[in-house]
Amino acid sequence: MNVLEHWNVDFYDFTIPPPPTDDPDILRFGDLLARAARNGARHGTPVIISPSGRPDPRINLFFRTGRMAGHEASTWRRYAYALIVWLDFLDAIGSSWDCASVRDVEAFKDWRITDLRNDERIRPTSFDTDRAALNSFYTWASSRYGVFNPVPTVQADDADDADEASWRPGPGYTQQRRDPLRPAGSRRRQVKWLLRAALEQWRNIGLRGFDFDGLRRDGWKGVNEDRDCAFVDGLYGTGLRVREWASVLDVELPASGAERMGEAWLAAKCIKGGEEGRKYWIPRRVLQSVEGYADPLEGSRTEAIGRAQRRGRYDRLRGVRIVTGHNPRSGELYVEGSSGPATLALDVLSPDERRMLFRRTPGGLEPLCLWLSVSGLPKKVHSWEDTFDDANKRVAAAYVRRADPDGRLSEEERERIRGECPLWATAHMCRHFVSA
Repeated sequence: MNVLEHWNVDFYDFTIPPPPTDDPDILRFGDLLARAARNGARHGTPVIISPSGRPDPRINLFFRTGRMAGHEASTWRRYAYALIVWLDFLDAIGSSWDCASVRDVEAFKDWRITDLRNDERIRPTSFDTDRAALNSFYTWASSRYGVFNPVPTVQADDADDADEASWRPGPGYTQQRRDPLRPAGSRRRQVKWLLRAALEQWRNIGLRGFDFDGLRRDGWKGVNEDRDCAFVDGLYGTGLRVREWASVLDVELPASGAERMGEAWLAAKCIKGGEEGRKYWIPRRVLQSVEGYADPLEGSRTEAIGRAQRRGRYDRLRGVRIVTGHNPRSGELYVEGSSGPATLALDVLSPDERRMLFRRTPGGLEPLCLWLSVSGLPKKVHSWEDTFDDANKRVAAAYVRRADPDGRLSEEERERIRGECPLWATAHMCRHFVSA
C-alpha cells in the first residue's frame, strides 16, 4: 500500500487507457474506466485519496451525485483542491471531516488568511472558493450521511446569488446581515486591468524571453513562444474567458483578411452557464498571430503534431472521433459513425469533447483543437494557469536582475525585490483592458 504525506487528488481521464498491469487484484475488476463510468464517474471526475493511500468513498461520492454531478469539470477541480487543503488542515489539528466543528472551520479561515505560521496564505477574496466548496460539501454530506455541517454560511442553494440579507445562519449563530465565514471585503472585488503597453511588456518579458532593457536573455529557447503569445493576444483582443478561447477549434476561426475585425461563433457549450452560442469579434492582428503559431512550415503547432504522430500518441487515445468535413454555414461537423457518416453540431460540443476531435492526414491523425501542448495533445484549460504563473515568475526574476545586475544583494533582499515587482498579469486581467 502506498502511504502519502498528504491528501491527494487525481482526475479520471477517459481519453487514455489505464496503464498496463499484471496485478491480479486490479485485473479482477475488469475494465477500470468502464467500471468507474458505471459508478457515476465522468471524464474529469476527481478521486480524492487519503494519506493512507486509500480513497474515502463518501467524499468521492460528492462529485458523482446530486447537484455537484451536473457541474463542469473546472468546478470539480477547484472544489477538489479546496477540499484536500481542508482535509490536510484537519489532519494537522487531529480532527476529521466527519467530526469537524464550527471552531475548526473558523480556525481554518484564520490559517488560510492571517496565520503567520502559514507561508502559503491567500487573499481574502481567494478564500471564497474554499468557503463555497466546504459549504456545498457539508450541505450534501449532512443530508446524505447526517454529518454535522460546521460551516456558518449561506445554504448551498443560495450561495452563488443570494442577497446578503437573506442568508440563514447555521447552529450557534444568531440572525445577522453578513455571512460570518466570508472574509471582510471579499464582495468588493477590484477589477484589475492592463494598459496595452503594460501587457506587451509583460508578454515580451514573461513569454518571449526579454529583459527590462529590451534585450533577449542568453539561452532563451522559447519552445512555445508563438503559441503563448497568440493565446494571450487572443484573450486581450477578444475579451473571451480562458475556457472559451482555450476550447476553440481551428475550423471555427476566420482567416485574416483586409477587415480590421474577423467574425467568429462561440459555441454554447463553451460559454460559462451559456444556453445559446453567440458571435464574437477577433482583431486581425490576433488572427495573424494565431496563423503564425499554426503555420504548417514554421509554427510550433505543426512541430508538436509531428512529434505526437511519430510517437503514436494519437493512436493510443480512447474515444477519438474522426472528422471528415465542416459546414461553416450550419455550424456542423461531419464525422465517421459506427453506422455511417453523421453530423455533429459544434454548439453541443463541450471543451472535453472537442479535445477528442481529429482528422486524418497523410502523416496520421491531427487534432482539430487549436491549442496544443508540447506533447501534441490538446492543452487542458486549467494548464493555462501554469503558463501565466511561469510568465509572472520570469518577469519577477527580470525585475530582480535589473535591480541587482551584479548579484551583490543577499537572497533575502532579492526576495523582497521580487515580491515588489509591479508588473504581473492573470488571464482574467486580459479581459479588462484599456486600449490607450
